[in-house]
Amino acid sequence: MKIKLLTIFSLSLILITSCHSQVNMAESEKKPLETKNQNPEIQKFILDNPDDGEPSVSKGVVSNGTLLNGKLLPYSGSNFQYFADVSFLKGRAFVHSSVKKIVVDSYKILETKSSNHRFYLMESSNKCGGKLDPHKTHQNGTSIDFMMPLLKNNQEYIGLDTIGITHYLLNFDDRGRYSEDTLVKINFDLVALHLLELNKVAKKNGMKIGKVIIKLELKDELFASIYGKELLSNGIYFAQKLTPLINGVHDEHYHVDFEFIK
Repeated sequence: MKIKLLTIFSLSLILITSCHSQVNMAESEKKPLETKNQNPEIQKFILDNPDDGEPSVSKGVVSNGTLLNGKLLPYSGSNFQYFADVSFLKGRAFVHSSVKKIVVDSYKILETKSSNHRFYLMESSNKCGGKLDPHKTHQNGTSIDFMMPLLKNNQEYIGLDTIGITHYLLNFDDRGRYSEDTLVKINFDLVALHLLELNKVAKKNGMKIGKVIIKLELKDELFASIYGKELLSNGIYFAQKLTPLINGVHDEHYHVDFEFIK
């Protein structure tokens, strides 16, 4: 899909205009992760939504469910950060307590395996679950989007990581190249490594990756990467059929649904 339908992201555009504007990209890139969360609004939101240590309860399914005692994802850590202040402050970064632990613990492991990369979390669920427009799922605290890590000239590239909610509107071709600059491409090896670590940590916490959604045409590139070969044999389920619209909007991020092991 060369041009994404903006109508499906109407809520995202409303978020941009209804809250404070994003930090200028050039300025944001100069700031280390640990200083980004000094935004007083972010700090207050975190304090207003503390983790009480009690377990969450997910009811229903990812496309029709609710979340009890949802936990706010960390805004940032030593090697990761939430992608958009607007989305965070609108309460779209809540997950089940087990999913929160999986995400944080996985990033700790990745510090030793990809120490120089900064990862970006994207949208998850409302505090009590339910509909999270424009997403079809994300309703019971077990779904989360992760930003595709990028390369330019085979070096880490962060020039598109800090543009906020509009990141969802970026376009990548079937080989994972950015439509506006084909020198920028998805780091498929790092995507595969992240998914493997997420699944390993999930299994230690009574869960597993139930489904991964990425643009169907990108799967060949993903599985051809170094860690992709291990990923292919790992048994993680990837969506096999998607509508043209859903397929087209899963090029700049990968969607993960976690599920409890029965």
